[in-house]
Amino acid sequence: MLHPEASGTKDVFSAFKNFYLSLYLAYSDIRQKYRRSSLGPFWITISTAVMITCIGGIFGGLFKTPMKDFLPFLTSGLILWGFVSSCLIDSTTVFVSAESVIKQLPLPITTHVLRMVSRNVIIFFHNIIILPFVFLIVQKGVNKDIFLCLPGFFLLVVNLLWMSLLLGIICTRFRDLGQIVNSVLQIFFYITPIIWLPSLLPERTSLMILEPNLFYHLLQIVRAPLMGELPSYLSWIISVISAIIGWILTLALFNRYRSRIAYWL
Repeated sequence: MLHPEASGTKDVFSAFKNFYLSLYLAYSDIRQKYRRSSLGPFWITISTAVMITCIGGIFGGLFKTPMKDFLPFLTSGLILWGFVSSCLIDSTTVFVSAESVIKQLPLPITTHVLRMVSRNVIIFFHNIIILPFVFLIVQKGVNKDIFLCLPGFFLLVVNLLWMSLLLGIICTRFRDLGQIVNSVLQIFFYITPIIWLPSLLPERTSLMILEPNLFYHLLQIVRAPLMGELPSYLSWIISVISAIIGWILTLALFNRYRSRIAYWL
């Protein structure tokens, strides 16, 4: 059993210090899940490519948008959203799924969150290989701004880590909240420009829907450089502020309730 006197902050630092363990466990999860499959996690990549093709053909014609602009936008948006939604949905059961380990081994509890996010990062990199092929098909070039997607992706992961830890704590105590998280993510999927372009919104509606939407800004700091554009300063500022405030609030909650998580399982 984990020692109740260990603080949540120490738990987080200890998990990051032994990050290699989380990465190894994440890799083992993927190998275990696809051990009898010849293509392994690339089945997810294939299904994602099929979905992009279908949605691109339908919505591209519906919105009367040139495929050179719409298809790369759609591809990067769906892959990024798949990564975000998978992390947040998995976080609702991240501690419940690791119940036996939490009760029997003195591992930092945060290790299970890092394991889950690392697993989804690996799957993300499997899926992102679709994007270069889309660029070749639509003959879209790239420029030096594409390298800004690296700090953008890092900042996205930093935000997903505190969100996952926070949801993991709350959903372990209140199990029914997992269904609410799924429903809320479905709503954000439709109000976030993933399958539609932001330029389709009137300016006033855009201010009401996009500016307050944290997920839009988190996606934009990664997707805009991939599209050869610079993310707005507002997107960077909101993403950084979200990471700082989110981690402060999450650590405060984790420090208080970390010792109770094992008893909630």
